[in-house]
Amino acid sequence: MNPATPDCPVRRIAPPVADLPDETLLAGLCAGDGKLTAAFVQRFQAKVYGVAMAVTADPGVAEDIAQQALERAWQHGRTYDPRRGTVAAWLAAIARNLAIDANRIRRPVLLDAADLVARVVAGDSPEARAVAGETASELIAALRELPPEQARAVVLAGIGGLTASEVAQNEGIPLGTAKTRIRTALHRLRAALVDAGADHG
Repeated sequence: MNPATPDCPVRRIAPPVADLPDETLLAGLCAGDGKLTAAFVQRFQAKVYGVAMAVTADPGVAEDIAQQALERAWQHGRTYDPRRGTVAAWLAAIARNLAIDANRIRRPVLLDAADLVARVVAGDSPEARAVAGETASELIAALRELPPEQARAVVLAGIGGLTASEVAQNEGIPLGTAKTRIRTALHRLRAALVDAGADHG
């Protein structure tokens, strides 16, 4: 019998859940699909945490906000419009707005620089790899020397794993400005770290 006949249809093999598009995972989250929900959380949890961390500078608050952002995605996922941006950018905007609201009702907490460094160098983004391997104390000092807008951009990219386009959307700045801030911050970090290494030589 020909396996392609209707009596014996060809079975299509579904791609692994981890390879599914963001929009499919979001739809699965909204539908209550356990596997797709777990995959959605795994894909975006670190990103929304990074955005919240960059805005609040408080690990505990950032964790709460990340959880709230994922819950908002579940509650309002059907309102997502792909014509207005990616799922990642939409979710990052939710996290950023929640973080801004949290900052309005709490006293700012200074970020533990050692925690920031640990999270940056533990990431898998190009920004994280660019500074990986340096000593924590040198990186802390270099980060403290950056202008706030550059530090925020590189943190959003390094910790949050956002693309330059997503950083631009979250910061409300042109894409070119976001790219410049990230690139300039990385250049200054590298220069400061090279100088620190020379001082130790």
